[in-house]
Amino acid sequence: MERLSNNRESLHTLNITSNASGAAQAARKGDVIVIVDIIDMSTTAEAALDAGAIEIFGASSDKVSVPVTVNPEKIGYFAGKKALKYNTELIIVTEPRLGTEEERLDNIQQAMVGVKRSGVKVANIIPNVGSQVADLADFKDKVVLIITDSGGAAFDAAYTHGAPQVTTGTIVRTGIKKGIKPAKDSAKRAIALAEKYNTGITLVAASSNSYEDVLAAEHIAKLIIEEGFLQV
Repeated sequence: MERLSNNRESLHTLNITSNASGAAQAARKGDVIVIVDIIDMSTTAEAALDAGAIEIFGASSDKVSVPVTVNPEKIGYFAGKKALKYNTELIIVTEPRLGTEEERLDNIQQAMVGVKRSGVKVANIIPNVGSQVADLADFKDKVVLIITDSGGAAFDAAYTHGAPQVTTGTIVRTGIKKGIKPAKDSAKRAIALAEKYNTGITLVAASSNSYEDVLAAEHIAKLIIEEGFLQV
């Protein structure tokens, strides 16, 4: 874990870590967590938010193995309840990218137990295709649950281990945002949440084996610093 602030007096600390295990550790510390999974979970999330989604949840798929506790059933339940609170429907995004809806359902049975228990209506079950996801469903005023092996598992770990809030971040352009705008919006969203909960921020590269995730997390961290988050 890389600590970018050495000021012990301030709760405005900024860290970078990786994988579900890093997400869990940062969550237990009480940070707001930003999941960075460029291909494609966090880019899908950004595109969904641009298209009008109310809130994003992430959960682990059934077959993933991580060294920390995850609870996709619980997250499926809370995502469904959040949609019911807003009197809306749930959109589920998952993998494989290519394949049938039945194949996608086969990989998300644990999360679906929670979704069904919540009583929510599922509007769509669509593939995790990054910025192109906005072409596959109407996200306006919907809650979105993204169930994937990497970003979904990291989000799940952070949520399950008690993070005050979990969000996502990307540097990839969407249908609406170009250039540096996706990264800047990701940074500003993280800062707003950290100020709301009076916490530090930890950026989680969803996979330490993904150079894209690691570089993107570092870039968003630099933008958070430029926004003045670490200034006392």
